[in-house]
Amino acid sequence: MATHKTRMLIIGSGPAGLSAAIYGARAGMEPIVVQGLQPGGQLTITTDVENYPGFRDVIQGPWLMQEMQAQAEHVGTRMMWDTIVEVQMDGSPFRAIGDGGDVYEGETLVIATGAQAKWLGVEGEQELGGKGVSACATCDGFFYRGKKVVVIGGGNTAVEEALYLTNHSPDVTVVHRRDSFRAEKILQDRLFANEKVSVEWNKAVKRFVGDPASGGLTGVEVVDTVTGETSIIPADGAFVAIGHAPATELFKDKLELDGSGYIVVEVGTPKTAIPGVFACGDVMDHTYRQAVTAAGTGCMAALDAERYLGEKDFKAAE
Repeated sequence: MATHKTRMLIIGSGPAGLSAAIYGARAGMEPIVVQGLQPGGQLTITTDVENYPGFRDVIQGPWLMQEMQAQAEHVGTRMMWDTIVEVQMDGSPFRAIGDGGDVYEGETLVIATGAQAKWLGVEGEQELGGKGVSACATCDGFFYRGKKVVVIGGGNTAVEEALYLTNHSPDVTVVHRRDSFRAEKILQDRLFANEKVSVEWNKAVKRFVGDPASGGLTGVEVVDTVTGETSIIPADGAFVAIGHAPATELFKDKLELDGSGYIVVEVGTPKTAIPGVFACGDVMDHTYRQAVTAAGTGCMAALDAERYLGEKDFKAAE
């Protein structure tokens, strides 16, 4: 067991955490990044990335995260392979304890633990992930131009993703296990007014149909929740849109969380209610959830951490 000390401790190694590390290292804060259970974040399970600025051609998510990590290390970041099981945030230095007993102390703390899309857990979902099955229409919808797609869900996320997909697909089917949506009425009105969208009510997804080795997804098998009858909806792409779960278990009763479990920050900033503690990326953003917006808030967290330490040092010198 060892104690590792830094001016900026970052928990999480997705685009938000690594962007914070790059800016923090360049500011001389010698950041430590504790990578967590999924080093690189959600992009490590994303294949084609076509919407991250700076790359003309399609790039691979894992490659992008490898490059971000290499850049962070190149400018002075220390990467630690550990999983945090406890945090102590009573005051600076903030302490995080790894599952092996190592202790990490930071004069500032940047939380970039991210969020995970909720999945259905049905047959074919994992096997066809990235081969027709996705949880992000904004990320992957472009690849289904002119093709038939299915969206699963009935909340704001599902309706918003279905509307977005009409920019690319002429045939969007929304599958919902009930006979009415939970989404806001204004979103429902827009959906029902769109001629490209149809709705399959009272249908639950039984499995995703297709061959991962040749062609990918071909359809979605559903079961009628009223009659029990099964049928297959032909589809080239299927988007699971049943929400996201932010990784905030560590921070319950320590930081304010909203009704969906996301960390509450000062509007327009990554500042939490605890001075010196910042949250960035999907752990505090339930609206956009994009790699580029996560990276942007990571930059903001590092800049605010630098200002916080500067003010702290000035007061100490006085």
